[in-house]
Amino acid sequence: MGRESTGTPSLGKSSLGIASPGNASPVLEIDGLGVRLPDGQAARPLLDGVTLRVAAGETVGLVGESGSGKSVACRSVLGLLPATARTTGEVRVGGRDVLTMDRAELNRLRARQVAMIYQDPRASVNPLRRVGDFLTEGLRGAGTPAAVARARAEELLDAVGIRDPRGALRRYPHQFSGGMLQRVVIAAALAGEPELLVADEPTTALDVTTQAEIIAILTRLQAERGTGLLFVTHDLELASAICDRVYVMYAGRIVETAGTDALFDRPRHPYTAGLLACTPRIEAEASAPRPIPGRPVSLAEAPPGCAFAARCAHVLPRCVEETPVLAPQGDGLAACHRADERIEL
Repeated sequence: MGRESTGTPSLGKSSLGIASPGNASPVLEIDGLGVRLPDGQAARPLLDGVTLRVAAGETVGLVGESGSGKSVACRSVLGLLPATARTTGEVRVGGRDVLTMDRAELNRLRARQVAMIYQDPRASVNPLRRVGDFLTEGLRGAGTPAAVARARAEELLDAVGIRDPRGALRRYPHQFSGGMLQRVVIAAALAGEPELLVADEPTTALDVTTQAEIIAILTRLQAERGTGLLFVTHDLELASAICDRVYVMYAGRIVETAGTDALFDRPRHPYTAGLLACTPRIEAEASAPRPIPGRPVSLAEAPPGCAFAARCAHVLPRCVEETPVLAPQGDGLAACHRADERIEL
């Protein structure tokens, strides 16, 4: 993975225009992150100047359609970027830049400071190994005695609502339902008592009832431990229910960010408004969902100006020529030439 100098100073918290809750210190600071594949593999960057913060005890949402760059952004926190990618900016966890870490430092980061919860729990476990081996592996690797590691694994399984945790340690992944296995994966993520949890659409593959149970477990455990949570989702209703702040991504860029209430009460970017308008609602007076016209920009395309212009009902001539910058709007930031106008859903 190559690394370039940006030639510009990193953005500080004050430049974001959004304060972390209380006096909580940041556990994650991404400043001006750019990720670009070698020439000929993509016409535009995978990520373009992404900046975000997660404070201790805070839940931050990262939302957008498939292909917007959400997963690339969250994987950067663990240093899981394509080997051939060129990067700019910084990804700091506990004040250390992940992009400059060597293999040993990355291993320590992944074992103790940051844990990832993936969308498909079955892709996270070895089907040939018992769940107990999966849960205790990291603890044993850090020098924890076998008996202590096993007791810790039982405690974690009990915390995520697994009945008979001692018996569960002897079972194989195929003997668990999808929802139960996701609980096991959450337990494994918490084993090292990380400062930061990165959840990459952890409930997408689950039914609605199980989704609610998993979210309740995540938020309860996060609150008990004061862990920062970066929650990646395409579901704005879910983000509104659990997140303190939300970042909206489109075509590899942050196009809007604000506190959850402000973002949902008055979206400043047409893309955010479009995502809200196409969300189904159960209220009797709610209007039918209205999909965003067109399709997301692919990596093979690099349109001039605003990447959302071709799909936007509020487009101006300057939108197809001049790329809007992320600038203060109300209580947050928005990258839109018409962000100061009221956007109708």
